[in-house]
Amino acid sequence: LPHSIDVIDPRSWETFAPYFKELEERPLTPENLRQWLTDWSNLSRLLHEAASMIYIEKSQDTADEEKEQAFLDLIDEVFPQAQVASQALKERLLAFDPNNTALADMALVLRNMQNEADLYREENIPLFTNVSKLENEYDKITGGLKAAWDGEEKNLSQLGFFLNDNDRAVRQKAWQTIADLWLSQREPLNDVYSQLVTLRQQIAHNAGLPDYRAYAFREKGRFDYTPEDCLTFHEAIETAVVPALRRILKRKKERLGYAALRPWDWVPEKGALVDDSDGEPLRPYQGQEALIQHTLNIFNQLDPQLSRYFATMAEDGLLDLDTRAGKALGGYCSSLPLRNRPFIFMNGVGSHDDVQTMLHEAGHAFHVFETAELPLIWQTEPPMEFCEVASMSMELLAAPYLTNTHGGFYTSPQAARARIEHLEGIIAFLPYMAVVDAFQHWVYTHPQEAVDANQCDAAWDRIWQRFIPDIDWAGHEESRKSGWHRKPHIFDAPFYYIEYGMAQVGALQVWRNSLQDRASALTAYRQALALGGTKTLPQLFASAGAEFRFDTTLLTELVTLIEQTTAELERSLLS
Repeated sequence: LPHSIDVIDPRSWETFAPYFKELEERPLTPENLRQWLTDWSNLSRLLHEAASMIYIEKSQDTADEEKEQAFLDLIDEVFPQAQVASQALKERLLAFDPNNTALADMALVLRNMQNEADLYREENIPLFTNVSKLENEYDKITGGLKAAWDGEEKNLSQLGFFLNDNDRAVRQKAWQTIADLWLSQREPLNDVYSQLVTLRQQIAHNAGLPDYRAYAFREKGRFDYTPEDCLTFHEAIETAVVPALRRILKRKKERLGYAALRPWDWVPEKGALVDDSDGEPLRPYQGQEALIQHTLNIFNQLDPQLSRYFATMAEDGLLDLDTRAGKALGGYCSSLPLRNRPFIFMNGVGSHDDVQTMLHEAGHAFHVFETAELPLIWQTEPPMEFCEVASMSMELLAAPYLTNTHGGFYTSPQAARARIEHLEGIIAFLPYMAVVDAFQHWVYTHPQEAVDANQCDAAWDRIWQRFIPDIDWAGHEESRKSGWHRKPHIFDAPFYYIEYGMAQVGALQVWRNSLQDRASALTAYRQALALGGTKTLPQLFASAGAEFRFDTTLLTELVTLIEQTTAELERSLLS
């Protein structure tokens, strides 16, 4: 088996086919079972890394037709046949050891494989390909959105930078420019989504399930909670968090002397609330090298091993952090499992949001490093809800080191402002998360209605007004109704958003522990990361020092801690 993707053609199924064939034909015995599993795992690492690099290169330059063709070859030719071949190997393993006697230490991995095997339908493979193409179409449409700004052409990420400006007129101009760009693509985006809903519903029916929500919960291996638990979480947010959000918005409005808060005063999908301080907008760094150096300094203070991990990424060219023309939107951390390395992609423009994104994605990267000792690829794959605990905890754990006395980005008053913005952003995020999740619960349990964009608009608007109060949208109602277009997860990663909310609750508990004993909290955090996917979701939360629960009582405790900490930081600014 090749030890690097550099010596193979990852766009051709023939690269991988002989190795899958050999695994399918090799006689299986109790004695060679573990070696067979190791060989399959190593092949999966090769395929996963090849796919990751093709996706990374496509997102680095959405205008490069050759890179897009490589991605299309991957989803057209390689993935469908790899799914068929992997299914055959799963069925072979499960038939050989149906009671998990030979592999008792791999019970969770085998449970997940059994779930995947039960869900598999060959007739869904071409549908997955079509879904991937439509998701790619969304990326192309949105990645190509740009407008003139002060004589220069700027993309959505670059325009979004001005939503944090202290000058309300600048914010309004930026918001209106962005809103007009999205509305200009309303019809094509509606068409893409209608097709996606239809395809996903068909995938669910082919698998013998009533709707795509039921399918998505099975596909994502959600063994530890149900759709009803998500709806209960939404209600707890409505009860415990929305009132805190209203208090923040009221305070902002009064301090700024506004008659009403307008959409350009708070953009929930960006997380940023209007800065009501008298200071200049936070401009923490200029350029990728400065972002890397300050972040490295912070990790040096926090934990020497985490610092070494981050330094390795910088040295190995595994960071692409600045925005540029043609680059896909957003940010992510991708795993390169053949070499046990992560890759971080983001669109930095020099804002505080970028500092938060950097710390967040670094948390994911540390997860990859910490699981490197686990022998099989499937053991290195934690539930997504816990992946986000890794990233969101890092945002909070690193916060005390943001000041330039620690080699960070800010003066002490600026750092206090940044931390207030972050903590208020958490309060603001949870209701927005509930909107995104509740909308998808409606879509995929009402698929007949959801192919009609007008009904999607109405559902989004209804849910929005339940969770996001006190913003005056007069004259901009169409932008509010079609706000679901602006959340890529709704198109590209259906039902992948509640994880952020659950993880935020976990991360706040890790942070609460760190306020009592920083060293113990960090030790528990790293130990939990190192478990990968070898424990259940409640066990992983417990290992990190958190409870896996999302009730009104716990949320009220955490909201109180945030409000107390924010008040202390506010007082520090006055002293």
